[in-house]
Amino acid sequence: MGFNEILVCDQCDLLLDEIPLEPGGKAACSRCGNILYRNKPNGLRLSLMFSLTGAALFLVSNFFPIVTIDSNGLSNSTTLLDAPYRLVHDGIPSIAALVFATTFLMPALEIAALIYLLFPLSLGRLPPGFSYAFRLVHFVKPWSMIEVFMLGLLVTITKLNAFASVVPDIALGSFVLLMFTVTAAAANFDPHSFWKQIEIVKASQGKI
Repeated sequence: MGFNEILVCDQCDLLLDEIPLEPGGKAACSRCGNILYRNKPNGLRLSLMFSLTGAALFLVSNFFPIVTIDSNGLSNSTTLLDAPYRLVHDGIPSIAALVFATTFLMPALEIAALIYLLFPLSLGRLPPGFSYAFRLVHFVKPWSMIEVFMLGLLVTITKLNAFASVVPDIALGSFVLLMFTVTAAAANFDPHSFWKQIEIVKASQGKI
């Protein structure tokens, strides 16, 4: 039995034999019930498609106006990147850094890392330093909190409506779609399938 046919449960460290699965099936640890891997025939391809879509939506969400505020005849448009800038201007740079990291930097890194890993792989090539990019995806995921920011944004818009006219702009709709695409990209990115594909590409290139 080869080493690649042995799995270790990341919850209880039980050694298990890898078994083939039907499309859509999943393998669970016999001791603790932890899901070990799933069979998603087009999972990596879907993850790449959602990541590319997310990249386009990310640019629109951050560089186009998200809302236009009209009060007493004065109109002002704002973007998502204005939020950390205004927080720094208000004297709370620590909160500004947290907002920038969780709503801009971490989602950008997650999307970029997924594209970096999956696009070359879809062409039958190994991305340089793929192990580091793989770790980056799992490192930034807990820090990507665009859903929380979106909830806070909607609450703010609702409250502002009592004092001014708030008109949603293109970036708001794009930001909503971005939440779904990033979630879908992460949900379809199966590490087990990824490493299997890595081994297939290595074998085709005579590296193993």
